[in-house]
Amino acid sequence: MDSCNTGFQAGQAKGQAQEKTSQFMDKASNAAQSAMESCQEVQDFFSTMLIDILLCHLLIFTRYFELQTGQQMKNKAQEAAETVKSKVGTDK
Repeated sequence: MDSCNTGFQAGQAKGQAQEKTSQFMDKASNAAQSAMESCQEVQDFFSTMLIDILLCHLLIFTRYFELQTGQQMKNKAQEAAETVKSKVGTDK
């Protein structure tokens, strides 16, 4: 009877060990999944941030180009006006 009890206890210990292993694996899997989701959230955040920064730089560049082009056009118009004045003789 003693050997039956020992066998039963060994089977019980094996079952408990398997259950603990299964629980540990579930926890590890959940932790890994959570870490992957967190990494994805961080990646999404930085991707959005990068797009926003690039759009901001594009707007700044566009505005700078508009200002430069406007200034160049203003200078050319001023030069043309000065040329006309000098040809007509009104730049006194």
